[in-house]
Amino acid sequence: MKEFSRRRFIQSSLVGVAGLTLQPWSKALAMGANDTIRIGFIGLGQQAMNLLNGFSKIRGVEIVAGADVYGIKRDRFELKVNEFYKSRNEKVDVKTYKDYREILDRKDIDAVVIATPDHWHALIAIDACNAGKDIYQEKPITYTIKESILVAAAVRRNNIIFATGSQQRSDSNYQHAVNMVHREEIGKLKKVNAFVGPGPAVYDLPEEQIPADLDWKQWLGPMPYVHYNSKLNPPITINPPTKETFWARWRYYKGLGGGFTCDWGAHNFDIGQWGLKKDHSGPVEVIPPGYKDTKFLTYVYDRGITMTNEAYDEKNTRGVKFWGEDGWIEVSRGSIAASDPSLLPEKDEVEAGLYEKSSGHLENFINAVRARIDPIVPVEVGQRTAACSILGNVAYELNRPVAWSPEEQYFINDSEAEKFYHREYENGYKL
Repeated sequence: MKEFSRRRFIQSSLVGVAGLTLQPWSKALAMGANDTIRIGFIGLGQQAMNLLNGFSKIRGVEIVAGADVYGIKRDRFELKVNEFYKSRNEKVDVKTYKDYREILDRKDIDAVVIATPDHWHALIAIDACNAGKDIYQEKPITYTIKESILVAAAVRRNNIIFATGSQQRSDSNYQHAVNMVHREEIGKLKKVNAFVGPGPAVYDLPEEQIPADLDWKQWLGPMPYVHYNSKLNPPITINPPTKETFWARWRYYKGLGGGFTCDWGAHNFDIGQWGLKKDHSGPVEVIPPGYKDTKFLTYVYDRGITMTNEAYDEKNTRGVKFWGEDGWIEVSRGSIAASDPSLLPEKDEVEAGLYEKSSGHLENFINAVRARIDPIVPVEVGQRTAACSILGNVAYELNRPVAWSPEEQYFINDSEAEKFYHREYENGYKL
């Protein structure tokens, strides 16, 4: 695949967006409003099981395939899907694979759900785009900034419907809070607290024996070798049935994931940028905590407004607080508060999402697939949020401010920072 320049990416994205409204897409002509949408899952861990619960509740959706490099997870997926359709007296043939490409090769599958570890996101998403599959992809959409840009370009180039799993955008509390900010009901916006937690830690888990039915080499894929520990791939059993008791911790270690900066940044930095009207832009500078008088990871935007990774209450709630000249409004999962009661939604307007098991965000994706329009969190929004989050970790690593051009999506005169733009692939893989 030829590499897009940063400027070419911006141009191609704009053309792609225009194509949504100006050109009929071939899939739109082939798929009627009442046609069944057939879905394959790639990555069958804890989040995939939650998404399975959500997608299975949507009318007109059939779950027909799953892929994972861990045999017991394939077995669990097949068992769960078969049990579900049996309970509804429906017969749906579900198949599982070790290699995700077998799902992409199937002409009868319309869309894929990508719920793998982050380091696989870009390769699978681009392959899925080239195979003509619509995509619901877990956040953050990629591990590196370069990957995010190329994924967005592939989505538009192939006319793919792509939804990002930043479910807070589908929560009425968050929608209301951002609406109040955009209407300047709290006055002109001055600053944002978007608390996500710390960056990634050094990988220090002890080496353990690899399960017999886990292909660890394939799990690693394009990343450098690290030894196996069960905390990276939580154990489960089929008989008796026991599910994961914690989230896989690859996301919290350097070289494996982006820490809370990326894992929760994909939620709260995402909402912060939405409130700042920077969905298609980003910060101009990122300052790490401890630099001079800076106490928190700080994103500086072109109007001088800042977004900080800073808790706004004693509970260290992972939420977002918008501060305006005339008041404030804060929102987290299941909670919304404001400096004045008039800023709050009516009680009958509140429909807090169930998040991991909610189907509302997923229904939005399915509706977008049917209508061939962008979902509530399209690829460009997921891309900008991922870049914003990753920039925080670059500032952490360098322990100094990092200057960023939102227009070019690249570092400004900073050869040290450029090293974090992408991590070259290992083991023969190419982006």
